[in-house]
Amino acid sequence: MASFISILLFLFIVVGGITPAVSQPSDPSEPMCYDWGESSDASVSVMEGEAGWLSCPLFSHPSVYNYSSTQSAGHNLFWYRLPEGHDLEQPISLMRFSSCSSQLSRDRDRLWLQPAAAADTGLYICMLRNKSSCSKISMRLKVLRPDDVVRATDCDPPVAVAASQVVVPLQEGGLLDCPHLQDAAKMADSEPTVTWHRVIHTGKRCEQDPFWKKDREQRGSSLQVHRMMDSYKGLYFCRVQYQRRGRSLNFTRSVNVTTVYPSHLPKEPSVLQPARDQVFTVRRDMEVLLVCRGLFPYLDSPWDIWWTVDGKTPDQLQDRHRFSTKNRLVKDDYGDRTEESTLVIQDFQSEDLNREFNCSVRNGRGSDTRRAQLKEEGEEVSLPSVELGCGLGVTLVLMLLLFVVYHVFWLELLLLYRSWFGTDERDTDDKEYDVYISYARSSEEEQFVWSTLCSVLEEELGYSVCIFERDSLPGGTVADDTLNCVARSRRLLVVVSPDYASQGSQALLELKAGIDIMARGGSLRVILVQYKPVRIQGWVRDLRRARVALVLVRWQGDKSRELTSRFWKRLRVELPVRRVSSREEGWRSSKEVALMRLQSESSTKSQTGLISNTVKDPQTVFRCAA
Repeated sequence: MASFISILLFLFIVVGGITPAVSQPSDPSEPMCYDWGESSDASVSVMEGEAGWLSCPLFSHPSVYNYSSTQSAGHNLFWYRLPEGHDLEQPISLMRFSSCSSQLSRDRDRLWLQPAAAADTGLYICMLRNKSSCSKISMRLKVLRPDDVVRATDCDPPVAVAASQVVVPLQEGGLLDCPHLQDAAKMADSEPTVTWHRVIHTGKRCEQDPFWKKDREQRGSSLQVHRMMDSYKGLYFCRVQYQRRGRSLNFTRSVNVTTVYPSHLPKEPSVLQPARDQVFTVRRDMEVLLVCRGLFPYLDSPWDIWWTVDGKTPDQLQDRHRFSTKNRLVKDDYGDRTEESTLVIQDFQSEDLNREFNCSVRNGRGSDTRRAQLKEEGEEVSLPSVELGCGLGVTLVLMLLLFVVYHVFWLELLLLYRSWFGTDERDTDDKEYDVYISYARSSEEEQFVWSTLCSVLEEELGYSVCIFERDSLPGGTVADDTLNCVARSRRLLVVVSPDYASQGSQALLELKAGIDIMARGGSLRVILVQYKPVRIQGWVRDLRRARVALVLVRWQGDKSRELTSRFWKRLRVELPVRRVSSREEGWRSSKEVALMRLQSESSTKSQTGLISNTVKDPQTVFRCAA
């Protein structure tokens, strides 16, 4: 069994490229010993005054050598030491500990230094042997002084062992464990204690980084990071203290914490270069460089970037001597790597233009491929002129069509938008009337107001209309009642005509009241309805000054009588939003509103502003008032 294990170890190391030296024993009865030389991977560095240990490299591959199985098979483990400046190996079991300042102890396959001293530096050999076989391997121990350790800053404590690497995503949590703590717990007489600290170098001073903040705190032997910030990255140090056989021992380890982008961000790789419209210019019989850049978001999985030529990697091509690749790291941004792969083509030939050059990237989340477009120097790149022209033409036609539709139907589109998304002002204010109509008290204007405006606004469009002669209470003063009625309305509709400014002060009072409320930032808005053309010189001064900010809707006689005319659409845009029935919303185009055909006469205005008894058809007034 022992011979079989030795053969397995021999085959394992030979396949790995390591050839042992076979030492012939001086005594023929002694077994032949395989010397595997010095193991570079097993070299150990320990700080002077701290605890350390050596592990026999023969047991680094448990499938070949297992400590328990070798002991049961009759193998014994021996330790030897070759001090610095000596040529003769010394068995550690025969050494006088008075000549060695450290306390050595053995535990299974490990040799413990508790603590280590400068005199312990040297070459250590572990030998596994029985009566029929023997194998040995050596490792080097360095006991370092504080001045021998290279530190990032003068504030950092000296640490002999390389820092462990821990990655914590930004705005997420993580847990830092002190390295080799479990190894110390096996030798300790009681539970080891761990102290975490971090030193910040500020100018000429070294300050302790407190961990009692809400984002970081020590929990037991570990350091808990609840929410990682960019300022928290760097070196963290943990000091382990434990008791063994009445002695207080310790060692210090470091953990390098780096930050990466949060894990919820996309992690699929992508090709940054070549871009989709990028074209590489090449020259025949010259060296050509095709550059590919790939972005690899941080992911704890393997990644790769490579070129293919006609679906094959460069080393699979028949003329692979002309192709080679060079890879390098361009940028590392919080774990997101930007890698560059350059395909070098020697002696570029014209037939290479017909080849397919693809750059591909891949990681554990996905892959991406981009083709490199080539053109020979001096060659014009053929643009897809037909496709480009068709696309541009279709775009221009659509833009022109949309412009025409909006120019022709902008009122309908605006009314449709208001019907869907407009807010009914009755829900936002306490006004009593939607519209107050101000007009010149002449027979022609009265007939237009009563038979057309009032009828359509109230009966067809559902607005509440206030007309002074009809809705003011008798017994009050004209001025007070006028101001009160205007203030209780959401819109002031002024019917502009040549007689508007020449019919006394009632119309002017209504106009001034509306403009004054509108100027003070009230909820009233003034709308001008031009019943008949008026020269600009005929406008009253208040109306002429406010004309710039007011909306003017022109009445065009018979063309404006139908409810589908531009006059009523333009007026509805300025009036408050109302939800109308489908019959009214359908804009009956083939019928004329019957209410417009009513032929009623209104009375002349009295001094008090009330309707006189000279109305020829009083049913019109009562029907509008209803």
